[in-house]
Amino acid sequence: MQLECAGQVLDLSRPQVMGVLNTTPDSFSDGGSYYRSGRLDLGVALSRAEQMLEEGAAIIDIGGESTRPGAEPVSEQQELERVVPLVEAISSRLGALISVDTSTPAVMSESAAAGAGMINDVRALARPGALAAAAATGLPVCLMHMQGQPGSMQQRPEYRDVVSEVGVYLRSRVQACEGAGIPRSRLVLDPGFGFGKTDEHNLALLRGLDQLAPAGIPVLAGLSRKSMIGRLLGREVGERLPGSLALAMLAAQRGAQILRVHDVAATVDVLCLQQLVDCPGQ
Repeated sequence: MQLECAGQVLDLSRPQVMGVLNTTPDSFSDGGSYYRSGRLDLGVALSRAEQMLEEGAAIIDIGGESTRPGAEPVSEQQELERVVPLVEAISSRLGALISVDTSTPAVMSESAAAGAGMINDVRALARPGALAAAAATGLPVCLMHMQGQPGSMQQRPEYRDVVSEVGVYLRSRVQACEGAGIPRSRLVLDPGFGFGKTDEHNLALLRGLDQLAPAGIPVLAGLSRKSMIGRLLGREVGERLPGSLALAMLAAQRGAQILRVHDVAATVDVLCLQQLVDCPGQ
């Protein structure tokens, strides 16, 4: 399986790592890491992107709007200023495959023009104008499931059958994309671990991961440093690497082709060993 990304080809015959690079001051894990004197430092962010590529990341995922539980929305202009210059810098200097974590149509369009190769939308192109903007870029799109909105999504998430309901929603967004001119060959699906889900919902989705996507559509799993690891194991954010690696391997074994992570080198090692055991000779 391959994904065409603005002239670059992402090989999904084996799981690939997407490295997280948040340009926000308030993201739950790396918020503010690339700020100096209250301003985004492009040089520091660029160095981090280069490090992740050296560690084995196939994709750098840049986000300018925090979607942690309770997060406040940002303006379109703020998001553009946080994201587009970094996309341009990484694309021109490193030649990396860049994914842009956004739901904002203008950010999709401007990022594509600056060199992004993929759109990663936690709202599955549901914002007004997002479907048309994404279609116009010609880029692949990752569609994620989220119950509610970031500000309130974790207050009382409820499902009768979380695997079935998330699967139905994702398939409906695939149909919406096809209707807007985005073929399924340019789609990736993400069940949205932690986005309007309890710990039991997350575990059920992980168990049923191979049931969520129509045949031929790759799955992305974002479990790195999630709050559920903290709750289940009693670990603070900085102590969640072992739990993150265990969940990354479990997701890969259940069919996830892209793993969105903060700890690239360690995850790459885990996936290499998993492939040696599960797919000898490849």
